[in-house]
Amino acid sequence: MSEHAVQVRPDWRRGTVTGDGVTLATFELGDPENPTVMLVHGWPDTHHLWTHIAPRLAEKYHVVAYDCRGFGESDRPGEVGAYRLAELADDLFAVAEAVSPDAPVHVVGHDWGSVQAWEAVSRPRSHTRIASFVSVSGPNLDHLGQLLREGLTRPTPRRMRTIATQSLSSAYTGLFQLPVLPNALLTALGSPRAWKQFLHTIEGTPPENVVVAETLRRDMITGLALYRANIRQKLARPEPRSTAVPVLQVVNERDIALRPAIYDNTPAYAAKLWRRDTPTGHWLPYTHPGYLTDTILDFLAAQTDNVAPPTVERSRVFAEPKPLAGKLVVITGAGSGIGRETALLLAERGCELVLADRNLDTAAETAQACKFAGAVAHAYLLDVSDTDAFASFAATVRENHGVPDIVINNAGIGLAGGALAATDEQVDRLFDVNLRGVITGSREFGRQMVDRGVGGHIVNVSSAAAFTPSRSLGLYSASKAGVLLFSESLRAELAEHRIGVSAICPGIVDTNIVSSSPIAGLDADTEQAQRDRLNRFYQRRGFTPDRVAVEIVSAIEHNKAVVPVTPEAKVGYRIYRFAPWLSRIGARQKVTG
Repeated sequence: MSEHAVQVRPDWRRGTVTGDGVTLATFELGDPENPTVMLVHGWPDTHHLWTHIAPRLAEKYHVVAYDCRGFGESDRPGEVGAYRLAELADDLFAVAEAVSPDAPVHVVGHDWGSVQAWEAVSRPRSHTRIASFVSVSGPNLDHLGQLLREGLTRPTPRRMRTIATQSLSSAYTGLFQLPVLPNALLTALGSPRAWKQFLHTIEGTPPENVVVAETLRRDMITGLALYRANIRQKLARPEPRSTAVPVLQVVNERDIALRPAIYDNTPAYAAKLWRRDTPTGHWLPYTHPGYLTDTILDFLAAQTDNVAPPTVERSRVFAEPKPLAGKLVVITGAGSGIGRETALLLAERGCELVLADRNLDTAAETAQACKFAGAVAHAYLLDVSDTDAFASFAATVRENHGVPDIVINNAGIGLAGGALAATDEQVDRLFDVNLRGVITGSREFGRQMVDRGVGGHIVNVSSAAAFTPSRSLGLYSASKAGVLLFSESLRAELAEHRIGVSAICPGIVDTNIVSSSPIAGLDADTEQAQRDRLNRFYQRRGFTPDRVAVEIVSAIEHNKAVVPVTPEAKVGYRIYRFAPWLSRIGARQKVTG
């Protein structure tokens, strides 16, 4: 489904549920015999928020949405106290009991729908009525209040920064506490056209994706009671409670109202928590409905089918927030060396791994090691020099595992000796693997990331040889220099899509690339003797591939452009930039090993 396609409105089956003094309008899709998924909207939406998501969920689940009290076709109590979270949680349980009396329901909440669902899942024995909870763009206000209290009583630079940034993002909630002004502003903003334009302006939301009710203006004003009944009370006197309900927390990094750091204490209160960070905005059900639907379906599959879908397993339970937890990562050349160590480190971070190598046995060994670390990992056979095979591999990854969040084009080979002595076959193989393979991987997966529209990161492993000319590594240097400049150019091209590109440039690292690299112009015995000497030198150097893996992960987390890794790489990079004539003098020296 195109993320920006206009969808036909679902053919809802309408009904009502009577709660504590209110009648709530309900809307159902799918077979009632299937597990029930309840969709809870926020301010100023109605059940129409789920227009693009509910039909796909209904292919497998019994889907129930309802208009929360004060919105759409449901009753509108006049007292502010009627909109306290306790009352809203009662409504949620009333709907759950009515639509699924014999089995607990799965809940998906957005904005204030997520806030009130947090209130519900934090109640004792909530797990008997709620099977799982997907939280989107809505925190637990007690958790938030506790986080702010700790920040003020035990301040640290990080905590104070969190308080300051969230206070700026939440400034509008102070305005909503006023008696007259917000009503006037929302009266002006409450036409469907004005609201769609507003969302498009602040988040780039496609206007054609925004579906609103005829009651929008009235919903906006009535919904102010949510802010007036809960914000000050919860933040001033938080009472955080724990939940045993499995929770998937979708954290939008570009949320205009909620900063990602406010969710950092959630693991303290959720026994079974998965977190999915994504570079998207607040109105995810409108901006990327296909992506959100896939995320929900993956999570629900784990709860209902007892399987291990990508999103869930790669977002495994963790005690501390992990920025890369939940990411799908593709690594080429993953059978050994830098590729294997990077896979193991990302496995520890809670990623799911797709591991490709031209030796399937070594890729499988890496996958098994990642599984021991608690990750989900898949091994594939791939020669990156085969462009058609690479394209087929990328399509298979998308079909079987989804669009990757991170791609690490690590596969590479070496070639030493003079450029004049190398054979055409050696040159072709070198550039097909080292440069064309990187370009193919970047293009195939880069297109997928752009189409998905929620960003990503591509890592291309270059080399210090890219900026350290050498008489005995001219062809290898040329292939790696191509990777470096291609990566820098691709970074500029993909920046508007929020896709980062990093070039990693290690120097002398103890991997098996030396033992497998041909040396042009030498007979077999001399070539082997030279390789043995170089191997001993690299081993004495003692810079292991796990240290490169640390730099790769740091480059992803901090979106670094060019990363020289070893000391000689860092020095060489600066010499080439500021005193290239020294590099040229050094290039003339013979390396004896």
